[in-house]
Amino acid sequence: MPRYKLTACTAEHIGDRPEQQDRVAILTSSRHPNSLLAVVTDGMGGRTGGRMAADQVISTVTHVFRDTGEDDAGSLKGLLTNMAHEAHTVIRLSALSSEKEPHATFVALIVRSDYAVWAHAGDSRLYHFRSGRLIHRTEDQTYAYYLRSQGREQQAQEADLKFKHMLVSSLGLPRPPQLLFGETADVRGGDSFLLCSDGLWAHFSDAELGDTLSRLAPREASSQLVGLARERAQGFGDNLSLAIVKFEPSQAKTTVARAG
Repeated sequence: MPRYKLTACTAEHIGDRPEQQDRVAILTSSRHPNSLLAVVTDGMGGRTGGRMAADQVISTVTHVFRDTGEDDAGSLKGLLTNMAHEAHTVIRLSALSSEKEPHATFVALIVRSDYAVWAHAGDSRLYHFRSGRLIHRTEDQTYAYYLRSQGREQQAQEADLKFKHMLVSSLGLPRPPQLLFGETADVRGGDSFLLCSDGLWAHFSDAELGDTLSRLAPREASSQLVGLARERAQGFGDNLSLAIVKFEPSQAKTTVARAG
């Protein structure tokens, strides 16, 4: 069994927008002992539609994690799939009844012992660092990403400029989300995971994020990242949200904190 101290923290800020449409949560469940779930979602689709979509993602994920056993889902990856697709269905049904077009990004991480698995749709990101060095970063599912997957690099470069925030996958669109997965069975002391919306990552390089998570405990890292993002936004900041899960060699128990 791995021996490490696991600490986790969430933070969010409304930025300079009139309403907070990001949501973040860290959850545990008696159905999944010794597991931790972190999720970030960025709602879109108009002022009320975006918040409604984000709320529905968090409530659905919470319900599935606490009421569905791993045997029912087939695997932790299956559990993440169920969460995303159920949330997608709920958002689509709300769109029909509310005459809005709500949708939301989705990035979620489950950690158990030395194993971690994650899934995402949209452009909210997951970073995996080891002692500050980037091990993995999810790929934003933008129009440019789609063009690159088709081998159309020149058009992708143009799309990076003209359609930077156009998503080809998220929860609540007319078509089902195209979930992308990652996993590692080698979680160790010195590792950290960052889940965040584009309101945060847009203001930092990968190296700066890794250095901050390596040097600071999650609560202090969250506070510093939020403060710097607000400063760099110069009065035009988007909603931002983040969750940090960090592992340090120790036999201490897990602790979870929430930053403001």
